[in-house]
Amino acid sequence: MALTNLYIKVEIEHDDRDTPEKLAKEICRQVMKIYGVRRAELSSVTEVEK
Repeated sequence: MALTNLYIKVEIEHDDRDTPEKLAKEICRQVMKIYGVRRAELSSVTEVEK
């Protein structure tokens, strides 16, 4: 069986009360649950100016 790293960019809009790290943690949890991945992690956060 092959092991592959996928790097996915996700752009989200969120309320000020929700931190990007908190949202990323939930996204990683869902990816691990739904797709049965071995590991999901946040590698960086970049804020976009409007």
